[in-house]
Amino acid sequence: MSAHRIVIAGTGSGVGKTTFTIGLMAALQQKGYIVQGFKCGPDYIDPTFHTAVTGRTSRNLDSWMFNDKTLMDILERSSRDSDISIIEGVMGFYDGKSPIEDRGSTAEISILTKSPVLLIVNCASMARSVAAIVKGFQLLNTNVNIVGIIANQVGSEGHFKMVKAAVEQECGIPVVGYLKKEQNIHMPSRQLGLIPAIERGELQQFFYQLGVLINATVDVDKIYELSSSSELPTIQPSIFEQKENQHVKIAVAKDAAFNFYYEENIELLKANGATIEYFAPLDGETVPSDADGLYIGGGFPEEFAKELSEQTAVKDSIHKAISSGLPTLAECGGFMFLTEAIYSTEGERFEMAGCIPGTVQMQKKRAALGYREIFGTKGNFLIEEGQEAKGHEFHYSIYSKPEDVPHAYETKSRFRKQEEGYMHENLIAGYTHFHFASNPILAIQWIEQCKKYQKKAVISHY
Repeated sequence: MSAHRIVIAGTGSGVGKTTFTIGLMAALQQKGYIVQGFKCGPDYIDPTFHTAVTGRTSRNLDSWMFNDKTLMDILERSSRDSDISIIEGVMGFYDGKSPIEDRGSTAEISILTKSPVLLIVNCASMARSVAAIVKGFQLLNTNVNIVGIIANQVGSEGHFKMVKAAVEQECGIPVVGYLKKEQNIHMPSRQLGLIPAIERGELQQFFYQLGVLINATVDVDKIYELSSSSELPTIQPSIFEQKENQHVKIAVAKDAAFNFYYEENIELLKANGATIEYFAPLDGETVPSDADGLYIGGGFPEEFAKELSEQTAVKDSIHKAISSGLPTLAECGGFMFLTEAIYSTEGERFEMAGCIPGTVQMQKKRAALGYREIFGTKGNFLIEEGQEAKGHEFHYSIYSKPEDVPHAYETKSRFRKQEEGYMHENLIAGYTHFHFASNPILAIQWIEQCKKYQKKAVISHY
């Protein structure tokens, strides 16, 4: 197993982390390295880019949603058989759950994983001042190991040399490359069209060209040298240790409309004995007739509202499955799809599956964003009363529900604790995305409910 890994951090959001990360991944691959990608925080989109570039499923590392042991378990397992792991940071290097501590930040993850850090700095209109910025990042927490700097948005090679001289003299670390601002790199759309474009291979040329660009102005060999790290310990027992086959099949909706799933959620279901079968609602694929459970994750149902509204057979199969008591989890986009209708920002109505009373209204401004602590409620098969889990919420829509609709669970944000979602018999739905690694009992309880449903279906058949 390789002991090479490096965190790609930024001084702030929008500094170019994702562009540089996927470019570095491509550049390393062009040199023959096997690259494994990771993303700090709960983001779904950036790991999709990583996976497309490397051909290996990218993983989320989050020091708030799950404990240190689980964090290391995910990192070690996924790094096996790779030459180098690239860990893309989130927001600014020190930004996390709280403004007064490093909890949940890229900095904390770099410390916990003993990973060296490459810091990207927007150097526009600065030279020596860049050294002051870098020095501040070095001193705020002396446990971090910033080993190199990338100068982004420089005006010329001469500008880069001034930045390099200042930082290397004052901070004692190398500036290993730069990107010029006039290169004007445009990332592909992070929303509509991303998944289909990746599946059709349309972005491969962009990734290749970005790799060539990075190789031209960045010392990629030096980055590989700087990424040398201590070997990761194998975590025992692992939460992903394979258990006995439970002969339970969980159908998972996956296409351009529904594709936001933590890979660890799927792997924990598999590890605990479930079989996973994917189906694509947008392609007219209905719920498999032998499914014992149903998982409809997040995505962009609003972007495909017209197409989904026309999939009558799909909607009927989902309605029939849920009405029969199929243990179902619907998160965010899946929750929206199960309501009566989605209204666009222009007020156009699109009929959805109708399993949940009420409608969803899209709006142009964000409705919610942030981490969530999740508390179970009585009768919830997934997360029982007294149990807790963690996840996140991010959406641009508002659910309009009738009075007295039973909620699925309670969530706590930085600002308040509230009832959330919808629950009826074996349907659990809401805007919150669960991360099962925060409490692996969720996967076990879902499978157990699937087994009860399976037995009930056999009895009713006879």
